[in-house]
Amino acid sequence: MAFVGLAFAARRLEAVAQPRAVLLLGACLLRLLLLPLPVTLSDDALRYLWDGKVARAGQNPYALPPAAPELAPLHDATWRRLPHRDVPTVYPPLAITAFSIATLLPFPLLGWKILATAADLLACVFLLRLARRRGLPAGRAAWYAWNPLVALEVAGMGHVDALGVAAVVGAVLYLTPRPEDGRASPRKGALCAAAGVLAKLAPLALLPLWSRRSGRPLAFLGASLGLVAVAFLPVVTATGGIPPGLIRYGISWEFNGPLYEPLWRLLDVAGADRLLQAGLGRLERLTGIYYGLDFLYSYLYPRLIAKAILGAGMLAAVAASLRETDLVAGTGRLLGRLLLLSATVYPWYLLWVLPFAALERRVPWLLLGALIPLVYLPQMAGIPLMPWVFLLVWGPFWGSLAGFRTGFREGSRKG
Repeated sequence: MAFVGLAFAARRLEAVAQPRAVLLLGACLLRLLLLPLPVTLSDDALRYLWDGKVARAGQNPYALPPAAPELAPLHDATWRRLPHRDVPTVYPPLAITAFSIATLLPFPLLGWKILATAADLLACVFLLRLARRRGLPAGRAAWYAWNPLVALEVAGMGHVDALGVAAVVGAVLYLTPRPEDGRASPRKGALCAAAGVLAKLAPLALLPLWSRRSGRPLAFLGASLGLVAVAFLPVVTATGGIPPGLIRYGISWEFNGPLYEPLWRLLDVAGADRLLQAGLGRLERLTGIYYGLDFLYSYLYPRLIAKAILGAGMLAAVAASLRETDLVAGTGRLLGRLLLLSATVYPWYLLWVLPFAALERRVPWLLLGALIPLVYLPQMAGIPLMPWVFLLVWGPFWGSLAGFRTGFREGSRKG
């Protein structure tokens, strides 16, 4: 019902000449209603507060998982509710800083949700300004600002993605030339790009596209990556390389991946792991190298093979983004492709794509925003994700995407 209401309202707001005040007021009220919700759909916000508490206590959340004996004096009610207590944090330094600030507030969980909501509202402001620079109806921003999924996942569940999304929309805004003088603000864009990476790592994949479109690629990359490097240097030094939590996430985490789920099952049925193991055995016999290659056997299983294939696809998507000529469309397309190639797709991951889907009114992605909350059914009602819930979420999306592209091509030919 909420998404039907969004479609009804957004269509009418697009016809309003100056809907900015109404749109922002509606966004504030919608989020205000959801702020008191308990974090029952996700426990991420509890982990945020724990990581912030650890950092504020002078300990290292990148090296010490919650179960570490060194952190025993910090154990509290939040700690007892934490999942994955054996995994160190995966969140970048800006996010950890924000978590630490929240732990200083009288009501840390509510305080954190207010901070995340403020970032989300900033994204709405940026989106309105971006619509103006693009010459688009300001009412299109309602597809994001009034989106029930966005409000639920940020104001309701307090996901840190709001910080990264605001930074990404800000980067695109400042890299888009102003209509009055045709000038952009690449320095501000680089600052927002760095903030996005330091809030969550996903925007790292956008830096090649953004630097190419900035007009000064080396300066943009130098500024954004320089800020990221300065912030990450203490982390890398303390952990001796890539933080172990990130490695654990990349190898072990998986949920609702639209391509990953069918791919690894297909590889399993086809016996891809056994074929690769047999090939590795022949390579060892040919080269006489056994001990040096034996470690590879532990990586040859369907799930990890599927992740390797999709990882190569992600690299190809980043390379393909360098050909994009439209900054808004290119950013949205790349984020969408990365999401589809991911092994883990929680509902709040869609927030990264929705601002750009809103401006371009990409029906398949907006439809997915209405359907993806169905993946909460397994934990709420005990219904298995595979196959029916998975098909209910992704079937209409793929069908709509095929229809959307066919209609676009036909329209282009007529034009």
